[in-house]
Amino acid sequence: MSGARRPVTASGSVPSPCINVCVIDQRTGLCAGCLRTLDEIASWSVCDDDGKRAVLAAIAERRGWSAAGGDGRG
Repeated sequence: MSGARRPVTASGSVPSPCINVCVIDQRTGLCAGCLRTLDEIASWSVCDDDGKRAVLAAIAERRGWSAAGGDGRG
């Protein structure tokens, strides 16, 4: 993923990590674009900012697993 991409802005103060590459990897259950689960994607619009930050932290951890050759499933 390019660092130049901007997240999709949402009505809240925490922007969505969606980059409009919406494909769920059947092996990991994660979106290939934003590395969220279907549950995280579906609940984003009703999460409070703390919940959104928790999802963003999980995504950062998944990116680390991906870079290390893991599958992101913990």
